[in-house]
Amino acid sequence: MSVEKVKEYFRQFGIEDRIVELDESSATVALAAAALHTEEDRIAKTLSFLIDGRAIVIVMSGNARIDNAKYRHFFNAKAKMIPFDEVEKYIGHKAGGVCPFAVNPGVDVYLDESLKKYSTVFPAAGSENSAVELSVEELEKYSAFKEWIYVTK
Repeated sequence: MSVEKVKEYFRQFGIEDRIVELDESSATVALAAAALHTEEDRIAKTLSFLIDGRAIVIVMSGNARIDNAKYRHFFNAKAKMIPFDEVEKYIGHKAGGVCPFAVNPGVDVYLDESLKKYSTVFPAAGSENSAVELSVEELEKYSAFKEWIYVTK
């Protein structure tokens, strides 16, 4: 299970016990917000894309949407999400549980500026019923962070 992979990854930082495994699904922003009793925008949504065959993930605020012009300007490529049934192969986590932790080697993680409006956010933790509450600074520290970007509307 991917959540076990994230727990193992978090052990090196001593924070594996901060992962919350829910009885209900948190696979979408709306489901995660309901399960965690928080607003949708505090869910740290992680989307996966392919750029010239290379996988990346972008973590953004729950209600944020990709701005295609900004994405194209930053990456010099059209925004092309990884097909649902191929996400795990490329990223290391199944769709619905994609997170910026314990991703496959070579996957770059970008954090969108939309996250900075909150003191803490809730990214998934490797499964479609898990999450972890982290400060934005912790998200940067514990993820496979490459750089901050601004590619949302």
